[in-house]
Amino acid sequence: MSKITFREALNQAMCEEMERDGNVFLMGEEVAEYNGAYKVSQGMLDKFGPKRVIDTPITELGFAGLGVGAAMAGLRPIVEFMTWNFAILAMDQIVNAAAKMLYMSGGQYHVPMVFRGAGGAAARVGAQHSQSLENWVANVPGLKVVMPSTPYDAKGLLKSSIRDNDPVIFIENEICYGDIDEVPDTEYTIPLGKAEIKRTGSDITIVGHSRMVGFALSAAEELARQGIEAEVVDPRTIKPLDEATILASVGKTNRAITVEEGWRFSGIGAEISARIMEKGFDDLDAPVARVTGKDVPMPYAENLELMTLPSVGEIVEAARVVCNRA
Repeated sequence: MSKITFREALNQAMCEEMERDGNVFLMGEEVAEYNGAYKVSQGMLDKFGPKRVIDTPITELGFAGLGVGAAMAGLRPIVEFMTWNFAILAMDQIVNAAAKMLYMSGGQYHVPMVFRGAGGAAARVGAQHSQSLENWVANVPGLKVVMPSTPYDAKGLLKSSIRDNDPVIFIENEICYGDIDEVPDTEYTIPLGKAEIKRTGSDITIVGHSRMVGFALSAAEELARQGIEAEVVDPRTIKPLDEATILASVGKTNRAITVEEGWRFSGIGAEISARIMEKGFDDLDAPVARVTGKDVPMPYAENLELMTLPSVGEIVEAARVVCNRA
């Protein structure tokens, strides 16, 4: 095992898969000469050359389309968006081309590619650079959506995503790039669609993804000091969602809350809570509660930004209400 950062784990995953399969290549803004906007592709140009690590113009729709065509022709592109906020410009290719090609071609064209990059709120970068858009892409049939919370998960899930024969949306939280975790030195992958219980508990289930897993774990420690044992479930893959693991946890704890950085309306938590109430209603001793970002554009001011995002305190408060301890 080695202790490495989140960005280093992603780098290792891409390098290992490019060494393993000559059809894998990386393209995107600043991925080559600049080593990536967040230095995720550090050293990859020197290692693999300009034919496999390709700098693109600032034309998200254009290079996303090139990636779709390359995937249809048998290659395995990794398309990096500098931030998922900029991927909005490429939604036509993501939604109308990559996601639908297998269906519309009657199974003739697979699109084995990964769209990846930073998502969620960073720190004081304003409303146009702080959005959580996973609910947009998760709504589209034909796309898989992956959101790791640790370096270990990031590496294993990215390797599986690159090997997948369908288009995968891989969203990395911008704040997590410097997080450090132990990662095996030997080959490993993590299957898509498999959640992980990050902390066991008996009183309430907290389901959170990406950066919010860390918030949920901190809240669980505080709740334990107050006599409430929380179980923390990290879906890791938003779509396909491992509802069996979530429902099994709720069946044990009989209470649940969801936590997400994104907006409340039509969020990931809304989908998870609906599935819990549809398929696990008889296990519930209280309604499912949701902790989300506020339904406003992200302010630039630091104090207002903190008020907009979920906090550990809000998770603790929500859990206490659901557990009748408020």
